[in-house]
Amino acid sequence: MFLITLIFLAVGGFLWPTSVLASANEHEILNLTAEPVGYLALTIFIIAYALVILEDKLHLHKSKPVLLAAGIIWAMIGFVYTTQGLDETVEVALRHNFLEYSELFFFLLVAMTYINAMIERDVFQALHFWLVSKGFSYRQMFWITGILTFFISSVADNLTSALIMCTVAMTIGSHKPKFVSLSCVNIVIAANAGGAFSPFGDITTLMVWQKGVIEFAGFFKLFIPAAINFLVPATIMHYCVPQGMPTLFDTEHTQMKMGGLFIVGLFLLTIVTSIAFHQFLHLSAAFGMLTGLGYLKFFGYYLRMQYRRQFAGFDSIPGTEGSGSGFDVFSQIAKAEWDTLFFFYGVIMCVGGLGFIGYLSIASEFIYGELGPTTANIIVGLMSAVIDNIPVMFAVLTMNPEMSESQWLLVTLTAGVGGSLLSVGSAAGVALMGQAHSDYTFFSHLKWTPVIALGYAASIGAHLLIN
Repeated sequence: MFLITLIFLAVGGFLWPTSVLASANEHEILNLTAEPVGYLALTIFIIAYALVILEDKLHLHKSKPVLLAAGIIWAMIGFVYTTQGLDETVEVALRHNFLEYSELFFFLLVAMTYINAMIERDVFQALHFWLVSKGFSYRQMFWITGILTFFISSVADNLTSALIMCTVAMTIGSHKPKFVSLSCVNIVIAANAGGAFSPFGDITTLMVWQKGVIEFAGFFKLFIPAAINFLVPATIMHYCVPQGMPTLFDTEHTQMKMGGLFIVGLFLLTIVTSIAFHQFLHLSAAFGMLTGLGYLKFFGYYLRMQYRRQFAGFDSIPGTEGSGSGFDVFSQIAKAEWDTLFFFYGVIMCVGGLGFIGYLSIASEFIYGELGPTTANIIVGLMSAVIDNIPVMFAVLTMNPEMSESQWLLVTLTAGVGGSLLSVGSAAGVALMGQAHSDYTFFSHLKWTPVIALGYAASIGAHLLIN
């Protein structure tokens, strides 16, 4: 017990702010950037994020280090503020950051549930079969998979759309590794570009929209710059795609299960509901998405009733694994990317903690004050090629620099498409390296980085010219 007390006193003495008077104002926010607690918090976050970057090497889920880091950082902040009699101040700050995450969590959870429901109903399998059965050439499929990814990722998330189209490319190019490699590069670029011009296309655009920085319709001003970002490298890579017609092997016809298209319609209705809640009722978009989850639950009930009527009188239901129409919404919720959702929690709370300590104010003053918004926003995009764009964009939103709508659109664009410069710069790139590991690698993507950078520069130029 004595040893524990000594450790507690030692840690407490280390965290104690040396330059803050004991009698602090009730609502004062302390500047801890030059204090031991600030340095320790920054070190913990850097270590945690290094473990995230090394996820594939260590086989350690990316949510684990940031979850632990978030708890430690806020515990240290809480200790310092409580000893200064400012416990209410830190509680308000913590609740604010947690609310930011909660809205994002429920929005993404509903979106993931709908995507999983469409996968369960074989919606994407039917699309896959239709594409591979039409007899397109390699170069035609290169463009079709890229264009479909670009538009699908504006509604679904860029990770899902990239994985679907990668499956198509691997099926078609089973005997053409070069086609698969080029198609994967093209799909990653298209997924990130398509997600940049829609509030639903990427986590960063969703965060900007929910924050109220840009109105819903404002994002579509980025359509032409995003399209240019995709088209410039795709046009150059087109001439390196193998010519000829692919030969399909072992392709089975896949019928969509009952209600598949109706669920697609419900998903679109859910998006409309979310927009209406945010734009006209001035409520969080997450409330609209949760209302849309109610649509899916009621339709799931209808599917279950139809399923029971279809197999009434059977002791055991035949074909349950294959063509059955049974449907359970909670099974689709359980299939959500929970590691990703908890990773977002850890990142948002870590960055929020560093912002509360005062580091983001310093960064904002230097980047946006000294360099100017245009240069700063271009650098943000380049940073997102190395660091995931989620913490980068959340840091910018937390800094909340004084910028015009055009500049906010610019940072939304660069944070979204900058991740295409490297395969590790976006969730889509990392996922495809795992799915097509023999054909699509870090270095096969890196070879096309100069071409992708050309598209990056062209999209920025187009935005500055148009908007």
